[in-house]
Amino acid sequence: MLARAANKLLLASTRCDLFTVCRPALVPAIQNKYTSPCAIEGYRPASSSSSARWKTRQANDSYARDAKVAGLKSRAAFKLLEVNAKYRLFRPGDTVVDLGYAPGSWSQVAFNRTSPGGRVIGIDVIPAQPPRGVSTLQGDFLSPAIRAELRNFVSDPERGRARGTNAALSRLEDDDGDEGITEEELDEDGKSVVELGKAGAMRSTTTKAAAVSSQKALDLAEGRVVNVVLSDMCEPWPLVTSTWVKSVSNPWRRMMNTSGMAFRDHAGSMDLCLAALEFAYDTLATSGNFLCKFYQGAEDQALEARLKKLFEKVYRIKPDSSRKESKEAYLVGLRRKPSVPRDDVLGDG
Repeated sequence: MLARAANKLLLASTRCDLFTVCRPALVPAIQNKYTSPCAIEGYRPASSSSSARWKTRQANDSYARDAKVAGLKSRAAFKLLEVNAKYRLFRPGDTVVDLGYAPGSWSQVAFNRTSPGGRVIGIDVIPAQPPRGVSTLQGDFLSPAIRAELRNFVSDPERGRARGTNAALSRLEDDDGDEGITEEELDEDGKSVVELGKAGAMRSTTTKAAAVSSQKALDLAEGRVVNVVLSDMCEPWPLVTSTWVKSVSNPWRRMMNTSGMAFRDHAGSMDLCLAALEFAYDTLATSGNFLCKFYQGAEDQALEARLKKLFEKVYRIKPDSSRKESKEAYLVGLRRKPSVPRDDVLGDG
């Protein structure tokens, strides 16, 4: 009996040793049945069908390939490039605020198009590596405290701008302050209709320059120092499944993708667009430009009507680089009007 028991014990010990040698990665999981599969060294979860479809779509997407070759953060850069080519949002030396900048492709384009002398400030709720030359803040843009911090940042013209560029821009602006000539300064014998016409044109230019200078001073006094406001924000859909699934546990992926419920996506985008419009009203200088992404639905025409009260021209565009099946579209507001009452734009009416 003792010999038989000893043989059984030896056989069990041998099986255990063989199992440990052949399947060492599974031993910790057996020791603790509550261990997550991701905690096992060497474990690689299978891709879901949606992840496989996404990889196939990315591989066949020419814009995604071109963005990778060009060193851009994402294919969304081509959307902004197309809008800028059509409407000329940027000028060298502009101050640009990029709302929802992650992963940073729009900020890359804005920095390139405002150089030399421009500055780009991005903000996003999720952490992301900022592109070169771009200043960023992390926080929820819907928070009043975060918006106040952002306004405080952009109010200082030196913050976020390369050294030495602000003085050069000031010299360029001072060159426009020439007072021109008057009729009395013209030689009596050399007067002609052409010369008088030139003198009148120069006086008109001087008057316009004085008006522009006065409006700039008013904008500066009220904290309106931003030239372009960009909004590519997207509301994150809630995490309701397992916490270790790669496609949903990453907050960037939950923001990048829509929830699948058209009304929810549309309503969330309207809230973000209104918040961006309120920020633009408070910080956007006269003649400044505005661009925001939204998901099409019942309320987008009301948003467009608000923009038409604040901007001289408003356009609705769906860039060619935007996927045809996507409900996203963009509203472009060009040249902010001066002295527009706040209630006309942001009021309930």
